[in-house]
Amino acid sequence: MIIVPGSINADLLFPVRTLPAPGETVLCPSYTMALGGKGSNQAAAAAKAGADVRFFGHVGSDAYGPLVRQLLADAGVEVAGLVDSPKPTAIAVIGVDEKGENQIIVASGANLDTHAGQVPGHLLVAGNTVLCQNEIRTEETFKALARANEAGARTILNLAPSCPLPAGVLDRLDVLVVNELEILEATGIQGEPGVLAADLARRHRLTVVVTLGAKGAIAATADERFEVSAMKIRPVDTTGAGDAFTGVLAAYLDRGSSLEEALHRAAVGAALACERLGAQSAQPRMDEIEARAQDLLMPRKLM
Repeated sequence: MIIVPGSINADLLFPVRTLPAPGETVLCPSYTMALGGKGSNQAAAAAKAGADVRFFGHVGSDAYGPLVRQLLADAGVEVAGLVDSPKPTAIAVIGVDEKGENQIIVASGANLDTHAGQVPGHLLVAGNTVLCQNEIRTEETFKALARANEAGARTILNLAPSCPLPAGVLDRLDVLVVNELEILEATGIQGEPGVLAADLARRHRLTVVVTLGAKGAIAATADERFEVSAMKIRPVDTTGAGDAFTGVLAAYLDRGSSLEEALHRAAVGAALACERLGAQSAQPRMDEIEARAQDLLMPRKLM
């Protein structure tokens, strides 16, 4: 089982020819609303990849609250832990250009009420996985990870948005997922991502996964390093690709897959998520991931 104490948003998607420069206004013919938020995105991606997922968070009592709650449930996520807040449901405004690149502004709203204590203690047991991001209050994310670690559950943190990570937090993690910029903030030093990941993994006895966009991803443990390429696709929208990667990675690790297999399927899932518009609406199901798995070579072990 995967437990996600995290963020949930209503995403407003604006397809534009080019993204606006500072001070510039751009027009587009329409917009669409979709379910988003890194916590919700990763929970949905894990559920679609076959995991049993429980979500804990907050939505507002506005029109968006019931809508996003239902959409997350429709994705296969248990939402009994999603409760109402007097604050408005979080909203993300997302511009997506013709190349699939995006700009995002998020109003956190009800996400700021989500806290570690929402997760019942009986779910924090060995064999379960707690998956966190950094879109609720950072101190609550760290508390949730500490509770899970003390109870013997697997702990996964996607450090997005990035922030400095205290050594005590790193020591409680089983898996850290970051991109090329986030690992610089996590370590506080400059360097090549693979080297930084390997050093972090050795010092804190954890697995560090670094996503590299079109260059694929790398994973480092205290003893080994792996590299996986990106699957060749024609991208439509890169919004949510990182969340798809993390959710699929968590799902495969939770079911007992090896790091190599989980890394591979996560790379496949992230690529497939770029072939359609939106974040959760673009996420692949497990059967789609397995059907396309042969299109990408398995990770290679680095010396």
